Amino acid sequence: MKTNALSATGAKNLGAGKHADGQGLWLWKSSKSRGSWVLRYVFEGKRKETGLGRWPDVSIVEARQAATAARQAVRSQICPIETRNRAKRPVHCLTVKAAIKGCFEAKQAELKGDGVAGRWMSPLEVHVIPKLGKLAIESVDQHELVKLLEPLWHTKPEAARKIMNRMNMTLKHAAALGLAVDLQATMKAKALLGKQRHDVEHIPSLPYVDAPKFYQWLGTKAGVSARALRFLMLTCARTSEVRLARFDEIKDGVWTLPPERTKTGKAHRVPLCREAVAIVEACQGSEFLFLSAMGKPISDVAMSKFMRENGYDARPHGLRATFRTWAEETTDADHETKEACLGHAVDSGVVGAYQRSDRLVKRRALLATWEAFLMD
Repeated sequence: MKTNALSATGAKNLGAGKHADGQGLWLWKSSKSRGSWVLRYVFEGKRKETGLGRWPDVSIVEARQAATAARQAVRSQICPIETRNRAKRPVHCLTVKAAIKGCFEAKQAELKGDGVAGRWMSPLEVHVIPKLGKLAIESVDQHELVKLLEPLWHTKPEAARKIMNRMNMTLKHAAALGLAVDLQATMKAKALLGKQRHDVEHIPSLPYVDAPKFYQWLGTKAGVSARALRFLMLTCARTSEVRLARFDEIKDGVWTLPPERTKTGKAHRVPLCREAVAIVEACQGSEFLFLSAMGKPISDVAMSKFMRENGYDARPHGLRATFRTWAEETTDADHETKEACLGHAVDSGVVGAYQRSDRLVKRRALLATWEAFLMD
């Protein structure tokens, strides 16, 4: 077919119909004074047609230039129609807040209890979203992160570490969406912030030699917090596990924590000694063991507040360290049994594949010895 078959003057004189200029470029005229430019091409074995503008608004010279550019795109395996359609799509800016929300929803299945307790989102909601929430996620770089984290880096190192970790996940999530984010932003920010100077502070515990006196003192105190603390000491369970303990989790002297309520994400059986069983039998209610005056489980600060108001520096979680130190110093129990009493994961990898026991019998014996120590 002849190339550049049309001329500007000739195009004006043509009647309605389809008129070829060559190399797939056509002038489609609906009337003598109106028409449009169309390019025919083959992409991935299929014949396609794309418009290049209205005639005479788009001159013959402009139409030929557009056709040349489109043919070059086809040779580079780029479809002109897809390119045009993408350009027409509205551009939505993904904010940091929206990116965090999307990342959280994608991660929920991996989080304990689907993350409903808010621990994954908490540092982001407190420190990140109020300051960077409206910023485009593609604008987040090391300088934004340094400005955000500098006040926390040494004073609240754990919160800063969690923020850095979760912002890294959020940036990876945004990258998976096809956004041009800097995946090295957190690494660069760490290099600029330097090493954290803050020393790790352990939760205050009670010396194990003072544990019997403290436990027996609790027995003289009325109220649900004192009763819950006694149960915590006897079972070595975590504060959250105790305050949300349910009657239907206890059967035949064993308290079975479901996976969604344990730190390991696996069911955990806790053998109950005679004192612990007596505490359960003394609890009032039909669902939860330890109820507040409002008829709901006691708050996550109730036991800690009770200890503080009574002059103790130790905290409920630190009582687990009290047990662990006592077991290490005064018993010959094996390491795995002592750790299993705290609900820690002790069998992993190949060992975990073959070792199926949760050491219930050994733990019952060790906790019975602990009970006798507290009651002495």
